[in-house]
Amino acid sequence: MEVAIIAHDGKKADMVQFLNKNKSLLLKENIKIIATGTTGGRAEAAGFKVKKMLSGPLGGDAQIAARVAVGKTKMVLFFKDPNSSHPHEADISMLIRICDVHNVPLATNEATAQLLLLGLDEL
Repeated sequence: MEVAIIAHDGKKADMVQFLNKNKSLLLKENIKIIATGTTGGRAEAAGFKVKKMLSGPLGGDAQIAARVAVGKTKMVLFFKDPNSSHPHEADISMLIRICDVHNVPLATNEATAQLLLLGLDEL
C-alpha cells in the first residue's frame, strides 16, 4: 500500500516524530512511502525508505494528487500548518479535492493520521 506524507515547514519535525513513533507499522513490507521533496528528505534522514516527488510549491502536491487519481496512492498524511499562509494553496486544495473524489483517506493532523494508521494495523 502506497502512503503519501506531506508536511508544511512548521510541521516537518512533527511528521518525523510521528513517523518514528509509528516506525514498526510503517516499515512493514506492504507499506511504501512517497513524499514531497523536503518532507521525504527528512523522513530518509530518520531511516525511512521514501520515493520523493518534487517539493510541494514546485508541484509535489500535484504529483501526489495524480497518483491518488490513478489509484496508486491509497492514503495521504498531510500535516498542514494552519497558522501560516502558503503560496501553493490552490495545489493543496486540489489534492484534498482529489482525495475526496477518489475516496482516499486523508489526514491533515497528527490525531487523524494516528487513527488511520491504527486502522491499517487491523488489516
